[in-house]
Amino acid sequence: MPDSLSTTDLLQDVVAAALRAGADAAEAATAERASLSVGVRNGALEDVEREESRDLGLRVFIGRRQATVSASDLSAATRARLIERAVAMARLAPEDPWAALVPGAGLARGPFPDLQLSDPSERTAAELEQVAREAEAVALAVPGVSRSEGGHAGTASSRWRLVTSEGFDGAYAATGFSLGVGVIAGKDGAMERGGESRSTRWLADLPGPDGIGAEAGRRAVEKIGPRKIASTTAPVIFERRVAAQVLSPLLGAISGPSIARGQSFLKDRMGEQVLPRGLSLIDDPFRIRGMASTPFDDEGSPVERRNLVDDGVLTTWLLNSSAAAQLGLKTTGHASRGLVGPAGVQTHNLHLSPGDVDLQGLMGQAGAGLVVTSMFGPSLNANTGDWSAGVSGYWFENGERAYPVSEITVAGNLADLWMRLVPGSDLEFRGGFNSPSLLIDGVAIAGK
Repeated sequence: MPDSLSTTDLLQDVVAAALRAGADAAEAATAERASLSVGVRNGALEDVEREESRDLGLRVFIGRRQATVSASDLSAATRARLIERAVAMARLAPEDPWAALVPGAGLARGPFPDLQLSDPSERTAAELEQVAREAEAVALAVPGVSRSEGGHAGTASSRWRLVTSEGFDGAYAATGFSLGVGVIAGKDGAMERGGESRSTRWLADLPGPDGIGAEAGRRAVEKIGPRKIASTTAPVIFERRVAAQVLSPLLGAISGPSIARGQSFLKDRMGEQVLPRGLSLIDDPFRIRGMASTPFDDEGSPVERRNLVDDGVLTTWLLNSSAAAQLGLKTTGHASRGLVGPAGVQTHNLHLSPGDVDLQGLMGQAGAGLVVTSMFGPSLNANTGDWSAGVSGYWFENGERAYPVSEITVAGNLADLWMRLVPGSDLEFRGGFNSPSLLIDGVAIAGK
């Protein structure tokens, strides 16, 4: 990571200078990043990419008018021009009655918990190349795999710091390690792609190249010879890798900005059942080594572990300070922003509570139907909840895999589909949003 260049003093000075230049309030943030990635194909080095950056963002307020600017040159002269430009822009900006910094009384206070987001381990370019080669070689050795689309490995570190004129000053660092490979199985017109990749905060948590390669090969080979099926209505199981995509529209439907605009099919469902009893959707910013963990949100507000859906009942909107003000509520600590532009909202480490049986058990319960392993091109009507997606996977009969299928579409109204979810027990924490496999009975399938 580049030296922080006395980031604390830098940001405090920028905020103070903005106030002297005429701003009523200001916040400044720095984002620092260093990354190294290596790609291989057919055992040969294909590319090496290295990046180092440090960027500064400034948001200023004049009354209810706001403006944001950013720069990657942090010299004194550039900072002076940045401040001058931001204040001039704010004077010309339209008024936003909800625009304001989080007041001091509502800010998160340190000391912040150590969430173990930063691993001191390092991998050199040579080490990254070696593990990428190994993963690719294992995948190519799987019977039925015909050629490689490449292996890749990478490492990255980042640091985020935020200072506001309301008194907030917080920072945290994070690291990431990744490994993946993609291959093609079959020959000529019957070729199918498959792959596997993983990312973790700590190197020790990253699966080895043998496991990554074997899984990539398996996922490609199992797709060989797909059939087209006739349109029907049948049970559908969304494998855990894609199951979160069935649930993710719920996040948009409960986002504060969407609710404030009235553009959500869940806008009148607060306190009502939106998932089956017994299911909870849990947001946990404090998960140790979590891919979406954070000690505070991007406005400096406190974060907390909470059930967005508790025992099937919707309990909260996702609010930043602006959306909260519009709705007459308090921020829920879900503000998300980059170095420019106003804040949006995002969840932290989100997961759906698991059920009692694994994927095989769900297939046994359903008897026959479709297991979805890939999803693409989802379409959603945000006002009605009508949803569809192109999918591929495999058909199962008598609780056992029968044959791969492709070129099909599943569709339905999410408010109805969610109420019929049966979760599996195979929850795995891989990213920022994790779900076990999900069984839904009676889903419309459009085929040939």
